[in-house]
Amino acid sequence: MVKVNVDGVEVEVAPGTTILQACEEAGAEIPRFCYHERLSIAGNCRMCLVNVKNAPKPVASCAMPVAPDMEVDTKSDAVQAAREGVMEFLLINHPLDCPICDQGGECDLQDQAFGYGVDESRFQDNKRAVENKNMGPLVKTIMTRCIQCTRCVRFATEVAGVPEIGAIGRGEDMEITTYLEASLSSELSGNVIDLCPVGALTSKPYAFTARPWELKKTETIDVMDAVGSNIRVDTRGREVMRILPRNHDDVNEEWLSDKSRFVWDGLNTQRIDSPYIRKEGKLEAVSWSEAFEVIAQKLKGQESNTAAIAGDLACAEGMMALKDLMAQLGSPNLDCRQDGAQLPTNGNRANYLFNTGIANIDDADALLIIGSNPRRE
Repeated sequence: MVKVNVDGVEVEVAPGTTILQACEEAGAEIPRFCYHERLSIAGNCRMCLVNVKNAPKPVASCAMPVAPDMEVDTKSDAVQAAREGVMEFLLINHPLDCPICDQGGECDLQDQAFGYGVDESRFQDNKRAVENKNMGPLVKTIMTRCIQCTRCVRFATEVAGVPEIGAIGRGEDMEITTYLEASLSSELSGNVIDLCPVGALTSKPYAFTARPWELKKTETIDVMDAVGSNIRVDTRGREVMRILPRNHDDVNEEWLSDKSRFVWDGLNTQRIDSPYIRKEGKLEAVSWSEAFEVIAQKLKGQESNTAAIAGDLACAEGMMALKDLMAQLGSPNLDCRQDGAQLPTNGNRANYLFNTGIANIDDADALLIIGSNPRRE
């Protein structure tokens, strides 16, 4: 272990730990835009500058590893001035879009500007204009807001495994693009929306629909995939406005598939929102109590002729409720195999379950995949 002194607080960290990580261990808050704990280190934004004793100038804490007996200062006037200078550079070309930006209220640049921004800029040149890129029906781009942190580029290459996003140009002329003006094909493309620290990449379906402070946040589990991703459903009244991932290292880390992220758009389209009963050949909306009365009358005395099949997308709670209902009706005719698959009859679940966690895949000696295409499925 390596001992490091951060603002007078001594901590012990593993060799190879960056100064930024050591500062977090010591309870010091370090601003950052390009750094992300699940992506490689880029060192683009320079917002994480700190002073290190005997160093000739402030250093980027995200990229520099700790050394024994290192003394780090994160609160000095010199550090504050350095970060204010970096913020001034970042805001040179950033448009004043906060009132109309979908990232407003949860924008990293907006938050850090309160701490390190100044009232006016010393630069009088015109702000640069960058053409928006068409990344498909899910990701909206306003590239004049981009601060070139390259989080989206690193995510596409390192996590999604589909290097479809990259940077062209250099310096002030640097642009994030899909090179051949193609839309994103990755099933995880929506995660670049969460990763973007500004409003350059936002959700197209969610655009101009709500503000973060208007939404009620409910933590739940995703039923649209097979791993049970942890998600947060944001609602306004009775309407679902968006679905975001929650952090869970053993399941989905902090990523979410596009299928789960954007499935909410079907909740408001031709959705049956009340029970219907056929009367004289026509369906009529009725109350739940009336519907249950009709169901009870139809099922009375028909136990042996009643059967139920759980659908492929049924959640565990729904299947349990169906099982309890059939038990109360006295009917044993309950199944979940719509494809005719044969399950073992000896009751030993180990015969058809591997009983392994997702995290254990990293430690497996070999993986055998039959009849599947993991890249697309």
